Amino acid sequence: MTRAANPSDPRTAHPEHLGHVVFIAASAAMGGFLFGYDSSVINGAVEAIRDRYDIGSAALAQVIAIALIGCAIGAATAGRIADRIGRIRCMQIAAVLFMISAIGSALPFALYDLAFWRIIGGFAIGMASVIGPAYIAEVSPPAYRGRLGSFQQAAIVIGIATSQLVNWGILQSADGDQRGELLGVEAWQVMLGVMVVPAALYGLLSFVIPESPRYLISVGKRDRARAVLQEVEGEEGNLDARIVEIEEKLRREHKPTFKDLLGGRFWFLPIVWVGIGLSAFQQLVGINVAFYYSSTLWQSVGVDPTDSFFYSFTTSIINIVGTVVAMIFVDRIGRRPLALIGSVGMVIGLAMEAWAFSYDLVDGKLPETQGWVALIAAHWFVFFFAMSWGVVVWVFLGEMFPNRIRAAALGVAASAQWIANWAITATFPSLADWNLSATYVIYACFATLSIPFVLRFVKETKGKTLEEMG
Repeated sequence: MTRAANPSDPRTAHPEHLGHVVFIAASAAMGGFLFGYDSSVINGAVEAIRDRYDIGSAALAQVIAIALIGCAIGAATAGRIADRIGRIRCMQIAAVLFMISAIGSALPFALYDLAFWRIIGGFAIGMASVIGPAYIAEVSPPAYRGRLGSFQQAAIVIGIATSQLVNWGILQSADGDQRGELLGVEAWQVMLGVMVVPAALYGLLSFVIPESPRYLISVGKRDRARAVLQEVEGEEGNLDARIVEIEEKLRREHKPTFKDLLGGRFWFLPIVWVGIGLSAFQQLVGINVAFYYSSTLWQSVGVDPTDSFFYSFTTSIINIVGTVVAMIFVDRIGRRPLALIGSVGMVIGLAMEAWAFSYDLVDGKLPETQGWVALIAAHWFVFFFAMSWGVVVWVFLGEMFPNRIRAAALGVAASAQWIANWAITATFPSLADWNLSATYVIYACFATLSIPFVLRFVKETKGKTLEEMG
């Protein structure tokens, strides 16, 4: 049943200055851009790092994946930090850490030094992965929250594509050599250092957007909270009633802690397990293999290095297209239907890749038919991920938890996501050396299991206010 527009109902309220609300959400999502950029930029440096430090697949995987340990720690602690000092201050801390990581990663003294700077960057990514969706959910009018919430994933995929494009441009400037000299250092170092620019922009934007009204009310800044609500929900609604509603919710609550998430039959509350499951499945389908190792993967089946960078970029473009599709439909058909459609599509794509990689190489390359199937299936898989799980998981995590545990639960769920991401990233090189086809079969199995998980445990959150979430 469609809910009729009612100016006093926050679920259907439309702000007078929607463009300003979009700007606020897009500025917060800049953390997502850095999340995607920092996560994927390493793709252009993998083979150069292997060559420079003369390391094998297992050691290389740990250097690539070690940032995810920082991500897990950052995600687990960001919620509590945000409740203590505010969402905006968290964004500013993350921006500084991104800049420090970019400079350090570009000028490492040794392999352990590079790993340390990647951990610092990972901590910033973890913070951004929690603060972005939580902040956007708290400042967005419910009628637009799904679309604005999807800005986080849109920014992530644009960050991924931008990093691939920048890497390709730098590689071209270095005559196709990842270790070629450029600006006094090797090309791969320039790739890692460029991130300082968007990190600085993120920091600057954090000074021009308002603090979350829910945080302002929690620290007694009622007048400022009212002004922010007027900015983002418009003047037609009953702002005083909205403030009272939020205050009453906060009054019945206390600052969320890890202990608040306990109490279920299996340690955590059931809703927390659902969040953890969504986060884990998002990563266990192997999506980040496409962004951390795609250049290496294509080169391993005989694709020219420059072409492999181009294919990585086209995959990122497909990622953006799929994300736009999700943004269009997430508030129209709902989160659950998109997740289910995406799961089915991913199963098909991953199964096609497993079939293609099951064939032996001929003169160092896949047979022509299998090569084309692998390329098409890779893009198919990324599209169905982007138009579903890539977006809806972040929207779900920003919406599904009751106010009293939202920040803490989102932190745990995001932390679980980074742990699953680490497991996939750290194991892929060794698994690929063992049996690339079987590796994709494993990812296809996880995509298949996500279907009954959504049907059984995940509830639709479309059209509900955050105060209705329990």
